[in-house]
Amino acid sequence: MAVRRLRERDETFATVESLTGGLVASTVVEIEGVSKVYKGGLVVYATELKHVLAGVPESLLAERGPVDPDVAKALAEGTRARCDTTWAVATTGVAGPEPQDGKPVGLVYVAVAGPGVAEVRELNLDGDRDAIRTESVTRALLLLAECLKDAPAVV
Repeated sequence: MAVRRLRERDETFATVESLTGGLVASTVVEIEGVSKVYKGGLVVYATELKHVLAGVPESLLAERGPVDPDVAKALAEGTRARCDTTWAVATTGVAGPEPQDGKPVGLVYVAVAGPGVAEVRELNLDGDRDAIRTESVTRALLLLAECLKDAPAVV
C-alpha cells in the first residue's frame, strides 16, 4: 500500500534499522516496482553507527540510549536528510532474548519522517526474537502508509 502511494505521489523513501537488521529493506525490495521509490537503507545495529551514519546526536544517545522515541525520530529524520528522500522509516528496540540497558524485550519504537511529519509509535510486543522483529517491520510500514494517507503530496 505504501509503495503504491509513493509511486502515485512520485516520492521516495529510505529505511534505517537497528533491531530489524535489514528486514524492513529486505521486505520492501520484494515488492514489484519498488525501485522507483526506494533509494536504500542503513543498518545501524551498533549505537555509535546511529550517530556516524544516521546523524543521531551523540548527546541524545548518551543521555537516553538507543531505545528511545526521540532516538527513533532522529534516526528517521537523519536518514531522510542523508539519503535525500521524501520519507524515511526507522526501527529501534529490543528483540531479545535479554533486556538491553534496562529496556524490556519487546519494547520497540518505529518512526517515520517526511515533509512536515515526524511520527513515532511505541510498541510493546510479545513473542520470541523473530516474532518481535517481524511485527516491527509490519508496524513500521503501516505507519508509513498512515503518514502518507494524511500528508499532502509534495509538489
